[in-house]
Formats: sequence, C-alpha cells, structure tokens
Amino acid sequence: MASLLRFRKLCYVEPVSCPSLGFDSFKDSKTSLEDEGVGVTSNEVVKTDKKRRRRKEGKEWRCVDWCCWMIGYMCTTWWILLVLYHSVPITLPGFQVPESPGTKLRKEGLTALHPVVLVPGIVTGGLELWEGRPCAEGLFRKRLWGGSFAELFKRPLCWLEHMSLDSKTGLDPPGIRVRAVPGLVAADYFAPGYFVWAVLIENLAQIGYEGKNLHMAAYDWRLSFQNTEVRDQSLSRLKSKIELMFVNNGYKKVVVVPHSMGVIYFLHFLKWVEAPPPMGGGGGPQWCAKHIKSVMNIGPAFLGVPKTVSSLFSAEGKDVAFARAMAPGVLDSDIFGLQTLEHMMRVSRTWDSIISLMPKGGETVWGNLDWSPEEGCICDKTKNKYFQASSRNSTQSSNASDGKLGFRLEEPIRYGRMISFGKETAELPSSELQPFNQKGPAQIKHSSSCGEVWTEYDEMSKESIREVAGKKAYTAKSFLDLLRFVAPKMMHRAEGHFSHGIAEDLDDPKYSHYKYWSNPLETKLPDASEMEIYCQYGVGIPTERSYVYQMSPNDKCRSIPFRIDTTADGNDNGCLKSGVYFVDGDETVPVLSAGFMCAKGWRGKNRFNPSGMATYVREYRHKPPASYFEGRGLHSGAHVDIMGNFDLIEDVMRVAAGATGAELGGDKIHSDIVSMSERINLRL
Repeated sequence: MASLLRFRKLCYVEPVSCPSLGFDSFKDSKTSLEDEGVGVTSNEVVKTDKKRRRRKEGKEWRCVDWCCWMIGYMCTTWWILLVLYHSVPITLPGFQVPESPGTKLRKEGLTALHPVVLVPGIVTGGLELWEGRPCAEGLFRKRLWGGSFAELFKRPLCWLEHMSLDSKTGLDPPGIRVRAVPGLVAADYFAPGYFVWAVLIENLAQIGYEGKNLHMAAYDWRLSFQNTEVRDQSLSRLKSKIELMFVNNGYKKVVVVPHSMGVIYFLHFLKWVEAPPPMGGGGGPQWCAKHIKSVMNIGPAFLGVPKTVSSLFSAEGKDVAFARAMAPGVLDSDIFGLQTLEHMMRVSRTWDSIISLMPKGGETVWGNLDWSPEEGCICDKTKNKYFQASSRNSTQSSNASDGKLGFRLEEPIRYGRMISFGKETAELPSSELQPFNQKGPAQIKHSSSCGEVWTEYDEMSKESIREVAGKKAYTAKSFLDLLRFVAPKMMHRAEGHFSHGIAEDLDDPKYSHYKYWSNPLETKLPDASEMEIYCQYGVGIPTERSYVYQMSPNDKCRSIPFRIDTTADGNDNGCLKSGVYFVDGDETVPVLSAGFMCAKGWRGKNRFNPSGMATYVREYRHKPPASYFEGRGLHSGAHVDIMGNFDLIEDVMRVAAGATGAELGGDKIHSDIVSMSERINLRL
C-alpha cells in the first residue's frame, strides 16, 4: 500500500515526470478504474495505457510482414476455393464436368491390354531422407522433396544441405543419403492438391489397370542418368520390371509414357539396355523390339529447354525475374540469413541432370547470330498466344495481314541469340557485336575475398565478369563456351555425362559411350521397326526462348553478377516482354524441341532411325479453364497441366488398349513445326 501511495504522489503532485515514462493519461485511467471499483496495480495501468497508444498510433509493417500477409492471403484463398470446388454440387448449371476418358472408354468396351510404365521428369518425383546430418534429426524416410515442403520453412539451410549433391562426384555427400520415393505415390501428386500423374492413373484404373500392369519408374532426378544406375541400379530395376510385366501379362509388349526430362532419361535407357556390360544392360540388339510396343512422350524435351540457360546463368527465369523486379528486396538481400538466388544456384549446379536439358544441336538447330528456324514469329497478344509464321522462306519478311494468325512482324527476331547483353545488342547486326574470348578458365583471375564459395562466380575477378558482358551475344553453341568460362567445375563434371552436339558418323566407336545416349542427334533409335514413338505436347502458350541480360547492380560479395533486364520490352506486337523473347510452346518446352525429332529427325528411315519405326506428332492446343471450378483445365496444354488433358489421356489409354498411331488418326498438328523443321538443314 505504501508503494502505491508513493506512486500516486509522483504522478499527481509531480506530473512533469510522468510524460517521460509514458503516463500522460495515468490519472484518467486510474480514476475510471477506481470508479468502477476495480483494484488495479500501477503495472496494469501502464500496460492498459500502452495498448491504447498502440491502437492510436498503428503499426508500421515491414517487408517481411507484407510477404507473410500475402502468403497467408493466397493460401487462405486457395483453400476456400478448394473447399468450394468440392462442396458445390456438380449438377448445378455450368459446373458439369465432362465425362472422364476412363468412363467413356469403359463404356466402349476397352480394357487393359498392354502393361504401362510411367517415367516422371525432373522435379516432379518425390525424394526422401535415409541418412542425414544432426540438423535433420527426426526426418528419417520423410519427404524432403514433394509433399508439404514443411522442412524448407522450418530449417532451410539444413534442407538445402541435404538436397545438394557432391560438387566433385555428382553423387551423395558424405553422411547424406536421399533416395527416390518408390511406387505410384512417387509422382502422383507434387504437393497436396497439385496433381502430376494422378489423373492419368485414375483413368487407367477405370479400364482395369492396377499394380500388376501399371508401374512408376521412379528415380533420383538430380543425378546424371548413368549415375542413377551406378548408385541405385535404377536402369537395371527398370529393365527387370519391364521384363516381368511382359511375362506376367501374357507376353504383351509394354507401353512406356515418359514426361519432360523423363523422355531423354528413357532415351538413354533404350541405348543402355541393349549395350553390352559393364557400361550397358546387356539386353542385346533385339531387346526393345521384343518388349516395347510404344513410347508416348509427353512434353518431350528432346532438344533441350532454353529456360535452362537462364537457370544456370543467373538462377532465374521469367517468373523469378518478374518477382525480382517487383520486390527486389526479397531476392537481392539477406532474408532470415539466406541469399535466395545464390543458394538456389549453388544447389542446382550440383544436379547434373540439369545439364541434360541444355539446348542440343547448336546453331544448326537453334540458330546463329543472324538466323533461327522461328523467324517471322507472330504474336496474337489479344488472346495471349504465340504462333509461328507459315512462311517456308526463312529470309522473307512481310507486313501482310493474316486473318487467322494475326500480325506478321516487319523485322525478324534473332532468336538464335539466346543471351544478349542489352536490347540494342539483341538487334544489332552481327558484324557490330564484340567477340567473346573463349580461352576458358585460364582467363579467370581468382579472388579469395568472399571466403566460402557459394557459386563459382565468387572465384571470378571483376575484370573476368566484365569480359562476359559488353556488346556480346551468345548462341546455343557459344553459351556452352560461356558456361565453361564462368562455371568450369560444374561443366567439367557434367560434360563427362552429357553431350550437346550433332554426330557426323554415328558408327564412330566413340558414340558407344553413355554421354551421348540421351542426345537424339548423337545416337540411333533401336532396331525395332514395329515400335512407335509419339511426341505429345501442348501449343499456344508463350514459352521462353532467349533473354536480354544486364550486369547486376548488386556488387555485394557472393552475389550473382548478371540478371535478366526486365525493363527490355518490344513493341505492342512484339514477342519481347520483360527481357524475355517468347515463342510457341507449352510454357516450358518450345515447339522446336518437343516436335522436331518426330516431325523430321526420326521421320522415315534415316541414320537416326535405321529401322524406320513410325513417329507421330500429337499436339494439343491450349484452352484455359472456363471457370475456377474446372481446376487447372481439362484441355490445358501447359507442361505439367497437360497431364490432366482429357484428349491426351484418351490417346494414351487407346494405345495401351491396343490401338496404333494410324488408328488414332496419325499426326495432329496445330503449330508451324513442319515449316520450322524444313528450315533446319540437318543431314539425315
């Protein structure tokens, strides 16, 4: 009581002392509380007063607060839409879902006939922990990749450490074992509510498919293709599984359905399975002809993906560059002690599989400084679609209007310049461009000022970095030289497993090495004349093709010195948006990469296809969802969403039930892949 009286004297007799303590309104607060007959202490009164002040003054939000609020808002919106989707009766007008392919074909009397093997692509397969460092305690056999990604937010640095591979061997780091999740659950869903193979699996089940005749060939997609065999015997297990399914299902040949990078992984398998041991599987030259009916490639990346160029060079693409421009503080500064893009680059550069997606065929396929097979790109901006010109003359340009496709550009876009430093450089005549010094790592001046190496850029001097930029442009061929300059360690390791050229003589003994097996331009298809190959992919979506770069304004140690110039834009009818040139494709793989081999490279009997097996191009024009209740679209052509495309699923099911490509109707082409292929001067 005495202390309370002294405090009252201080605030009533000597009020000058109270403002400095934040007790200006103490008297009013105290009086009102006493009038109500409530016994209070001085601390309670102070807390009450501070709360009132906070309400009046408001709270200043930091960048992190806004980010968290936005993430929470988007997650809440997503879950509300998900609940509404599952709760609204499907009988309401406008919400009826069309009959699924499985139900439709079952009514027609189709049943399971040929065993089906699914081969997932990069990123979509789950990975789980079998051995880890102390920071990963409690995560044994828990998913590090695929699923909820909870550990990424709980312990990001520990997660990154366990997702990385050894930078020298490309295999497990000491004390860490991360393995592919086995079975159909490996890639049915990438995350809760986000399907990959689930829709196709469900429809196959409706005509009789189950575990005995349906298999997911899961593998560790981070490894080089040959290392999946060295470490996990993934190729041997796939060979044994196909042989077992062949026998157990009445000696019916297998239909293989790879997706994305899984396409070139299985192409590697086709060569490996017939090659003699110890490098190959020892199946002999007739193994494929005996065991495989069809290979139905979905979203195939046969000739590579230009998006890989920007990923390896600056750890960004269209979406990352846009986010970086909108909120530079998020990706260009330390957040929770994590330099986001630098860590992304450090980890991804240990994944040799990414190198398999580098553009193949060099300037012959992708174009040079003055030419590309997509010259005359037509952009229908009102429909947000990108189409190719139907002209067969690559040097001809016109202002003629095309009522069907839209506006023809007056000047050809030089897509062959995959990286240009500055918009002006992307448009300059090649004679005015500065040559790049291609002498390689000997030109790099090392600097130890950064301490721990996060990316190989930390080992380059400023002079070496400036040598890369200037008035320079890089094609599919010279970009490989650029990577050898800026990332020599990664390229030295990865180029022992992959090649990106064009074979002059496929009978040369050097092409018996596994590094060539995933490149369709440096290997032969199996001697299996009855086997069929399909190229199935979406069209009508803007797809990254080449980039305009600039030097990064961030000169901080351990930072990436280059970035996409998001201020570079074309005219209203142009294909340059925020530093990225777009062409027709499925949002990830351009039409050129997905369709060329089936449209020309393997068409008929030639040196790449000695048995003359049939090839088919099956394109699916992208149709966005009609409403939120249609999910990701029943007729989507997007790279992953196409796995839920009803037309594609029906094609796969009919072939699995015994149909041939001719019975499906042969080629189904909406793009200009035929004309583009004719512009490519490749000896067949």
